[in-house]
Amino acid sequence: MSALSARERMLGRLRAAAPAAATTAAVDALDARIDAHFDNRRAPATPAGLAQAMQAALDAAHTQVWCASGDAWPAQLAHRLAAAGVRRLLLDPAGAEGAALAQALPAGVAALAYDRPIEDWKAELFDTVDAGFTVARSGIAATGTLILAPDARTPRTVSLVPPLHVALVYADTLHADLHAAARAERWRDGMPTNLVLVSGPSKTSDIQQTLAYGAHGPRALWVVIVTRTASADAR
Repeated sequence: MSALSARERMLGRLRAAAPAAATTAAVDALDARIDAHFDNRRAPATPAGLAQAMQAALDAAHTQVWCASGDAWPAQLAHRLAAAGVRRLLLDPAGAEGAALAQALPAGVAALAYDRPIEDWKAELFDTVDAGFTVARSGIAATGTLILAPDARTPRTVSLVPPLHVALVYADTLHADLHAAARAERWRDGMPTNLVLVSGPSKTSDIQQTLAYGAHGPRALWVVIVTRTASADAR
């Protein structure tokens, strides 16, 4: 018996023993059961309630987080950045949020765009940039998780390299849990090639369980939850 025929025999036995492929109807039925399971466990939630839960979860994860209205957050954030000693801030000036923040920054804080290959300014990026600003695609309230979708103008480096990561997330993009996020954003129809889930600053612990921040990324995380309206911010 040749090696090729032995391989064919083995593959033939495996194919014969394999179960039939699931039908579309069976997959849809399974999805419906999963959705019903989570729906029965999940209490109704409003954007304000999700924002409150998101803030509580982030607070517990050593994150500085606050809510702000859509017209007030740039000035508030700019003031906090200056007070914290940030002098060089990495952001996307072509995005609406990045442009608004850049315009609000005081003279002592410079806005930088990620417009060069990392090889051309690696030392500058790692040694002189104080903070990186990103806009989250959405968030998961139950765990205080930001869902980031890096792109060419805001690559993963912006939220990973600077010692301070500042993220903005809109309250009306928050989901109750991971299942709700995957279903509402229809990940099954076209999963993005790169989603980053951030649930606090970088942290690790040694064998003695001593917690240290900043070992593998930013040691501090700020999150601005934008409520879009001043009344929601006041609440």
